[in-house]
Amino acid sequence: MLLRPLGKTDLQIPPIVFGGNVFGWTLDEAASLAMLDQLLERGFSTLDTANVYSRWAPGNQGGESETILGKWMKARGNRDQITLITKVGHDLGQGHHDLTSAHIAVGVEDSLRRLQTDRIDLYFSHFDDLRTPVEETMEALDKLVQAGKVRWLGASNLSAERIEASLAASAQHNWAAYHVIQPEYHLLARQKFETEYAPLCEKWTLAAITYFSLASGFLSGKYRSSDDLRQSLRGGRVEKYLDNPNSPSVLKTLEDIANKHDVSMAAVALAWLLAKPTVAAPIASATKASHLDAMTAAITLKLENVDMQSLDQASAEKRP
Repeated sequence: MLLRPLGKTDLQIPPIVFGGNVFGWTLDEAASLAMLDQLLERGFSTLDTANVYSRWAPGNQGGESETILGKWMKARGNRDQITLITKVGHDLGQGHHDLTSAHIAVGVEDSLRRLQTDRIDLYFSHFDDLRTPVEETMEALDKLVQAGKVRWLGASNLSAERIEASLAASAQHNWAAYHVIQPEYHLLARQKFETEYAPLCEKWTLAAITYFSLASGFLSGKYRSSDDLRQSLRGGRVEKYLDNPNSPSVLKTLEDIANKHDVSMAAVALAWLLAKPTVAAPIASATKASHLDAMTAAITLKLENVDMQSLDQASAEKRP
């Protein structure tokens, strides 16, 4: 698979990043290991996880995804083939997001232990902690880079204003800085990315790895009514899209273009993101081989200008 540079980092990644929130959640350990083997066989070598994945699942504590990834890399001896992304800062039971220096110092060691590795290629601040000055956070992250435990830094779910403040602090103190952001962006959530994050990327030469690329599976077309929500553990996460005024036009346009190119609707939705110049790579997850087929098809699918225009028009913000 042809790799692409990730912004100003020295990382080379596939056009699609695999979302590891499914490991230990919708995929048990055995199924996760099998999926990871298939991913690497197809060239999907950049894996995104977080220390909180998948705390929300009954019986889980958080760290399940990292643990499975660590077991897989150790058993296969393939750590050097993987670009590894994880995150710190989510609420792990303390009742709030946490980007204090103390929490980061403990969090990185816990992640390294679960992942059975000595370094993280890209380490994200997962959610902002407004109680903690950005200077404290960036100094703590800089120490990890200087120690070789983290190679590059990113910001996920931070506001554009807080990202800029963090960048200014890093520049002032000569600390390692954020080079990648990870915001939500897809056909049913465009405004915030296009008005706030895309200009930020252009101003600071930041790379964007976008999440919820398929709106938690809604853009695959499998959820058309409330009855369909029971098909998946993710059903509760997509219910809001049934009431989105753009949903009917977006799904119809995706279906028409998919039929035209003989690909899945998911492939078209991912290809739309891949065609956006400010998107370095979208994140997508899979629980079966057919999902991987859609990811592979998206990379080779070349949407025509009329396709892009149709999708842009169908997803233009509408008021209820």
